[in-house]
Amino acid sequence: MAPSYDKTIATAASLAASLMLVRSLASELLPSELRDALSSALASLRSRMTWQHTIVIEETEGWSGNRVYGAVKAYLATRTSANLSMQRLRVSSTEEDAKKMVVSMEAGEEMVDLYEGVEFRWCLVTREVKGDPNNGGGAREVRSYEVSFHKRSKEKALKEYLPFIVATAKAIKDQERSLSIYMNEYGDEWSPIDLQHPSTFDTLAMDRKQKQSIVDDLDRFIKRKDYYRRIGKAWKRGYLLYGPPGTGKSSLIAAIANHLRFNIYDLELTGVDSNSDLRRLLVGMTNRSILVVEDIDCTIELKQREEEDEEHATKSNPTEKKKAEDKVTLSGLLNFVDGLWSTSGEERIIIFTTNYKERLDPALLRPGRMDMHIHMGYCTTEAFRILANNYHSIDYHVAYPEIEALIEEVTVTPAEVAEVLMRSDDTDAALHDLVKLLKLKKIDATKIETESKQAEEKKDTNETKTQSMQVDEKKVVAEIKTECVQVEGKKNDKKVVVKNDFTENGSG
Repeated sequence: MAPSYDKTIATAASLAASLMLVRSLASELLPSELRDALSSALASLRSRMTWQHTIVIEETEGWSGNRVYGAVKAYLATRTSANLSMQRLRVSSTEEDAKKMVVSMEAGEEMVDLYEGVEFRWCLVTREVKGDPNNGGGAREVRSYEVSFHKRSKEKALKEYLPFIVATAKAIKDQERSLSIYMNEYGDEWSPIDLQHPSTFDTLAMDRKQKQSIVDDLDRFIKRKDYYRRIGKAWKRGYLLYGPPGTGKSSLIAAIANHLRFNIYDLELTGVDSNSDLRRLLVGMTNRSILVVEDIDCTIELKQREEEDEEHATKSNPTEKKKAEDKVTLSGLLNFVDGLWSTSGEERIIIFTTNYKERLDPALLRPGRMDMHIHMGYCTTEAFRILANNYHSIDYHVAYPEIEALIEEVTVTPAEVAEVLMRSDDTDAALHDLVKLLKLKKIDATKIETESKQAEEKKDTNETKTQSMQVDEKKVVAEIKTECVQVEGKKNDKKVVVKNDFTENGSG
């Protein structure tokens, strides 16, 4: 392939030189009209005979930066470091510790990139442009990327290759961008700080099947922009995380943010004064972000829509009615979750957390609001092994069978296990302490179970005594009633005897 390419280049160079010579002679010997016609003919012939086309992508367009140039630079950086044929490379870093280095092309170097079997030859070109001395402008350097390819691939280059580069560069930028977590302050304003939570799905103490189902759902969501548009729904996804405290709900949120490279907006509803402020806050969120409302069951008392309407109807004072309408309500929140305000942004994740799912208003659990309900349960044997690997870099230990047997018998949260594993760098000591904790929990559980059983037995005994007393009372009452009947019967019999005697005496 190389000899053929060199021969083609040599032929093209010879032809170009011949054309330039003819053009030079023509400019000296021929009249201007004939010279222009010949120049046009030669240009047309050159364009038909030249197999190579070139696209120039300059660093700036006027006073603005060229985004395509930035995309090409980011894309080529991923290819440059692996290209062993390049002799001169440019290395830079924007980080203070210089650990994160970016390798890029040096001016004058060439690099070949293959896309779907087509060869694209890249070159970084620099040239000096003189400024206007009257306006005090000095010379400046203009940089541009030039990509050359066979003319038959021109349509592929413009319609497929360059859009592919822009999309790839965007994905690279999204993965490398620093994340922020926003808090709401002063009613309707967000205040950001850097998010440096290290949680990932690899380190998350959760069963692998459950983790994989969440990752698959997230990956499917971010690829379905056209799908959501086609079905006429807002491009968003809702997750409800529920389970006891210490089961990893916050760690899961951070893992989702790190996986998607989305910023987090932590909404504190108690800091919002009205539905109007709530709308301003939610509209102020950027795309590719996560809205988090933690402990949704207890952060604020949210009334159902019917209760709100009844309360507004009973307000006779216009001032009180206006104040009630401005208060943060359940309907105000739900309008953002799945109402008209849900279309105010794209590619958003909405996460509610609660320790007690059964306390939630049924309106929050209706289909279409929280798309996925994720139960964050107590520590399992699989979650324990992930934690042990995280904190002590081990896959197995002789204490595993005992620990896992105890975990099957008691309830312990991942946070409790992690706390014990962090106490010591000595693996044996840490696992020994964990065994002690689990045994104490087993003793406590047995004690509670025994006390509960005793209380139940006592309750049953008391109920038996009560029933016995009730039977005795009924027996006594029955005996008293029987005696009364007998006394009354004797009394009546006596009256009858007396009456009969009297009758007999009277008739005689």
